[in-house]
Amino acid sequence: MVKILAFNGSLRADSWNYKLVCNAGQVAEKAGAKVDYLHLKDVPMPLFSEDLETEQGMPVNAGKFKQLLIEHDGFLIASPEYNGSISAALKNALDWASRKEGDEPSLLAFKGKTATILSASPGQLGGLRGLVHLRAILVNLGVIVLPQQYSMPQAFKQFDKSDSIAGTEEREKINSCTNKLVDACNKLYHT
Repeated sequence: MVKILAFNGSLRADSWNYKLVCNAGQVAEKAGAKVDYLHLKDVPMPLFSEDLETEQGMPVNAGKFKQLLIEHDGFLIASPEYNGSISAALKNALDWASRKEGDEPSLLAFKGKTATILSASPGQLGGLRGLVHLRAILVNLGVIVLPQQYSMPQAFKQFDKSDSIAGTEEREKINSCTNKLVDACNKLYHT
């Protein structure tokens, strides 16, 4: 069974991106994947510092995040756009997870993994500019980032009271992206 980690890049409790990635994760579950959900706020990490790493090793939550990445075939990542890029929290988490420990292979948490990237924003572009940066970072780490992505504009009016995506057209776009991820993971890792 395909294992997908669905996580967001926001620390905000009522994050649109967490709502978005949860909706996408439900699609992946219906397509037969085992999905684990992570809200980045639940694994707070100090800012990456080689000095801190040398003195104390990898922080506990950074290690938990890295281990989750290692254990999954694919990632559903919903990232907010902060000033045309990704959030500092997401970049920091990726930086910690990229650190080699002991004799493990370099970039163990990323190389050969597959991802679909999503974003939700109150603006008209839906966080699209941030996805450009997220794609570049992930590809540099060795992740296969699928070409199809989704950005949700005007996120403040896209969810109903149960945090489900209200619009049929938006749901269809998310379904398409997510189903492609499950299909790709099945072909790459489980055939």
